[in-house]
Amino acid sequence: MDLAIIDQTKDSISPYHKDLVRAILNFAGTTLSLPENTEMSVTFVNNDEIQRYNREYRGVDKPTDVISFAIEEGDDVFNVSSEDDWVVDIAKNIGDILVSVDIIASQAEYLGHSYERELGFLVVHGFLHLNGYDHMINDAAEKEMFDLQRKILDDYGLKR
Repeated sequence: MDLAIIDQTKDSISPYHKDLVRAILNFAGTTLSLPENTEMSVTFVNNDEIQRYNREYRGVDKPTDVISFAIEEGDDVFNVSSEDDWVVDIAKNIGDILVSVDIIASQAEYLGHSYERELGFLVVHGFLHLNGYDHMINDAAEKEMFDLQRKILDDYGLKR
């Protein structure tokens, strides 16, 4: 997976945590059988910045843990014929996620698990949203998404 990690935090994200994000999202991409040339980005921000995005795009004026911006939502998908030779070379950009490092730390402490587990949970959660999963549709969709999220984290080794 072609993954851009952008750090816009006041205190930088450690190289270890960046490597963890790369590894778990590559693992999740393999789990979903995504093409190797799939593209996405993860941007780490502080609460004030994610609150700005949450207010602007969701109408909620408070910080949140993760926000996903999927590229291919709804009917606005660029369709090409699979018979075209050049199609195999086109990378699929699935979108961007924003993660608040402040909330990673506070939720990890509140839930009694590691920073790494919460980091993995949030990036996989955002990743699944980019791939069409939505826990807010109904109970069945919620169960499907959360079961897959738990499976990816457990299989990767980030168990609760």
